[in-house]
Amino acid sequence: MGYLFGLARNERVCRNIKASMEQTRRLHESSGKPARFFTEFAYRTLSSWSRERRVVAKAEYQERGENPRFVVTSLSTEEWPAQNLYEKLYCARGDMEDRIKEQLYHFADRLSTAQMASNQLRLYFSALAYTLVEALRRLGLRGTDWAEAQVDTLRLKLFKIGTLVRVSVRRVFLSMSSAYPWKSLFTHAFRVLRC
Repeated sequence: MGYLFGLARNERVCRNIKASMEQTRRLHESSGKPARFFTEFAYRTLSSWSRERRVVAKAEYQERGENPRFVVTSLSTEEWPAQNLYEKLYCARGDMEDRIKEQLYHFADRLSTAQMASNQLRLYFSALAYTLVEALRRLGLRGTDWAEAQVDTLRLKLFKIGTLVRVSVRRVFLSMSSAYPWKSLFTHAFRVLRC
């Protein structure tokens, strides 16, 4: 079984990527855009590790300055080159954890009834609501700035809209304020999802 976990930044690991950090700084200053390089090296702690281990480093320079990150792994270089290991495996794990937290904190936070069946029903409803919001992101907001937005952002900016509702015999009319700041995005999502 392999492992992959984040390694806290310290002076010794930062020394190993000093040249890469300098290279990213120069690239950032010349382009004005964030720059990143990936490198790896063998590393051993002074006392707690029994042997050297593979450390993959992301040397990144952004507008706010240096942003080095490190992960330690038992996975081989042949199977997982440095950049793929960090971006496709390590970061994907973080994205998945964020989605689970969204589900728990925004939808499934009230599982406090005495009966298990009631809690289970609430969890079913919350999972269904989260699935619908995920479909909105994936289908209705594809290609927009909000395609990767958090559920809370979508809830506050697309769902909680003051609207005047008028009901006639044959239709329901929804009137939104013309000053609604995300009107074009709402219209885009509506048109994409409309059957």
